Amino acid sequence: MKKTNAARILDKNKIKYSIVDYEVDENDLSALSVGIKLGQDIRKVFKTLVLTGDKTGVIVACVPGDGELDLKALASLSGNKKVAMINLKDLQKLTGYIRGGCSPLGMKKSYPTYIDRSALNFDNIFVSAGVRGQQFELSPIDLIKVTDMKVGDLMAY
Repeated sequence: MKKTNAARILDKNKIKYSIVDYEVDENDLSALSVGIKLGQDIRKVFKTLVLTGDKTGVIVACVPGDGELDLKALASLSGNKKVAMINLKDLQKLTGYIRGGCSPLGMKKSYPTYIDRSALNFDNIFVSAGVRGQQFELSPIDLIKVTDMKVGDLMAY
């Protein structure tokens, strides 16, 4: 498989990572399904969500695959009064990625990006490599550094 833009960014920044392949189920693109196929703790498999804020425009959030994003918490952290998920039909136009293959790295534009604090509980986490069927395994510290992510409490409990 050819290298994704996301992988090229990691290479350019000398970030250590591995690519883990998994079988894609077009009927279930959930992070839970990916975590099961990887044989990994779902709390380590981070999904990338793309939203829009009333003040900032497009923003990105990475949260554990077993959790639900707290929209109010993200709005507060990002300096918005409210945020909402983008329309799925706009995902590829805004990011260059399709559902089930959206990476926090290598989007068409650089958007403000946020990650749930729980990522720091692990030596390595998983995020999409930019295509369905591939995940990066890498240090959350390295991911935060290379994407200039802000860390915060983003989960709804």
